Amino acid sequence: MIRRRIITAVIIVLLIGIPAGYLIISAGQSRDSGKDKERKAAATGLTEGWPSRVQRRIYQLRIPAKSWHVAFYETNNWRTSRLYLMFQTTPAELDWFLGTLGADRSDLKEGKVTISERDIRVIGWHFTPENGKWSGFTRTQKDPLPSQDITVDMSDPAYPWVYAVSTATP
Repeated sequence: MIRRRIITAVIIVLLIGIPAGYLIISAGQSRDSGKDKERKAAATGLTEGWPSRVQRRIYQLRIPAKSWHVAFYETNNWRTSRLYLMFQTTPAELDWFLGTLGADRSDLKEGKVTISERDIRVIGWHFTPENGKWSGFTRTQKDPLPSQDITVDMSDPAYPWVYAVSTATP
């Protein structure tokens, strides 16, 4: 009789307790996921951290592995989507980054900021001569492929800053 009650209790725990526990854990994870998405959607400027792999693939911006101070911001509307990106890296990693865009340092035009005034205002970047030693280039691609405006601050050649805006149109 006692053995039968123990078996019944174990069966009840297995049939009710485990699924209930799973539902509680799943609900908590779902809620946390929604909060993360809400925080990202509410961002109104650069967010510290790396963009998702999907974003990097869509906007064709590969970030060198040994980069730091990485920050990004994405905007979307009916006509265009943009990914704003900045990071600091090493000269070798800068060469690698430019290579992923089909360019090299000779493509950087010294004294040229290629990011538009509109995009500069959206993020609040300051590209003044007193602020850095700027060089830039633009990679234009046929729609629907994204085009990139790249500006590099070579004030400290050992640790250049890269500023990029990738624009995609549907």
